[in-house]
Amino acid sequence: MEAPLAERIRPQKLEDYISQLHLVGPQGSLTQQIVRGVIPSMIFWGSPGTGKTTLAQIIAKQSQRPFYELSAINSGVKDIRDVIEKAKQSNGLFTAKNPILFIDEIHRFSKSQQDSLLAAVEKGWVTLIGATTENPSFEVIPALLSRCQVYILNPFSKDDLLSLLDRAMKLDPIISSKKIKIKESEALLRLSGGDGRKLLNIFELVVNATSGDNITITNDKVLELVQQNTVLYDKTGEQHYDIVSAFIKSIRGSDPNGAVYWLARMIEGGEDVKFIARRMLILSSEDIGNANPTAFIMANNTFQAVSTIGYPESRIILSQCAIYLATSPKSNASYMAIGEAQALVKQTGDLPVPLHLRNAPTKLMKELGYGDEYQYSHNYANNFSEQEYLPDAISNTVFYNPGTNSRENSTREFLKNRWKDKYGY
Repeated sequence: MEAPLAERIRPQKLEDYISQLHLVGPQGSLTQQIVRGVIPSMIFWGSPGTGKTTLAQIIAKQSQRPFYELSAINSGVKDIRDVIEKAKQSNGLFTAKNPILFIDEIHRFSKSQQDSLLAAVEKGWVTLIGATTENPSFEVIPALLSRCQVYILNPFSKDDLLSLLDRAMKLDPIISSKKIKIKESEALLRLSGGDGRKLLNIFELVVNATSGDNITITNDKVLELVQQNTVLYDKTGEQHYDIVSAFIKSIRGSDPNGAVYWLARMIEGGEDVKFIARRMLILSSEDIGNANPTAFIMANNTFQAVSTIGYPESRIILSQCAIYLATSPKSNASYMAIGEAQALVKQTGDLPVPLHLRNAPTKLMKELGYGDEYQYSHNYANNFSEQEYLPDAISNTVFYNPGTNSRENSTREFLKNRWKDKYGY
């Protein structure tokens, strides 16, 4: 069977690797390590199709190390031990450099599976390179994470994706034998979602579905062919993020029916229960927030419950939570507030803390006026004293605008009564 286009044009050396210049560019944090051959154990964290596997293979090849590869989806503790045993036997036999063990989807390994890697990493029998689409702080056990460097791989930019297409048309013997003109690229780029592998899969689908050697690619042609060839939910890649996006947007849009349908699609596709629960936990704060603070408690308890119970019973808990979140009042006021505050911090830099808000643990600090004129709120009527809590340069700046729902309407009245006209509530 013919290998997919993405595999056929996979780069074999660092110079051909597209994107991730912050890691492998001339000043990249990985470049010199690769050149010197001093390779630490590491975790690559990034969306699907950002080149994690390719980069691991290039590192092994350029540092001339044996390369072992496992997928956490279909490997168990026995598979890990077998590979480690082979690595121990080859270590020092043909090369002075320890082998590289690459584990794709490492976040899908259980605690016991990750524990089985610790001794091999610690004693240097292998250099571990793990790839994950999930935040390693949540999914990789602390003992293993502390022994690894974490590198973030960014989704491909528009220029990166266009370079991939150009590379395919020039280097692949099958594609390059045809006269292909990309008249419109917007649909290809949009459907890829920054996933290089997905882009090449769609491109190859369009090319193979078009008769003749003279092929003109347009947005309409791409959308028509992709719609005809829509695949079933694939938890390892293709529709993974599209389905969860539809799920989240259904909850945000207060449609419990859409939420339950997309939830069912994920469950039937074998999606990780913690992945689903984590997304609801984030949404409970981002899209509901203080309009219904209980939503966050509900989502957090759901995450804890499904982490313990697993399938098939977790489907009921996930459904209950999804419906609760979908039918809750919505507010993104907290999300917007921290976003605006961070933007202002980047714009204004490290503004000094007002003297009256500073801590004064030493005699010198007290003499310098640290903490002077601070008004302890509990010493005033209604436990409130109107004083400035922002740096002088941004005094009176409003970050939090309460949403238009019953709970935050009450919050707005509370703030208006406290601050009068200061913040314009």
